[in-house]
Amino acid sequence: MKETISTKNAPDAIGPYSQAVKVGNLVFCSGQIPIDPTTGEFVSENIAEQTRQVLKNLSAVLEAAGSSLDSVVKTTVFLIDMNEFTQMNEVYAEFFSENKPARATVQAARLPRDTRVEIDCIAVI
Repeated sequence: MKETISTKNAPDAIGPYSQAVKVGNLVFCSGQIPIDPTTGEFVSENIAEQTRQVLKNLSAVLEAAGSSLDSVVKTTVFLIDMNEFTQMNEVYAEFFSENKPARATVQAARLPRDTRVEIDCIAVI
């Protein structure tokens, strides 16, 4: 059975999709961008600060689904500029110091609302 996950502790979806979908013991989180859910605005133009907000948003969605970042098994990181990989990776490592998930990182030509980073994930419950 499929369950749609939604929380006010992460930005609302900006299109016809869900923040996450839970199927069985898996949670599929849509890509999050660095929008502060209380203001609806980007936190910064800085890649480190954007990455931190993206991971906070993912954490909030996972919590609403009954999971957490500790239960993430796969992420995909989309960067607008691969030259910012090191800064993104340093912040990413703060959130995934234990139980590191599998990951793909790709450079995208353009991301929603011209953000510098977007991350999606799959987690278990």
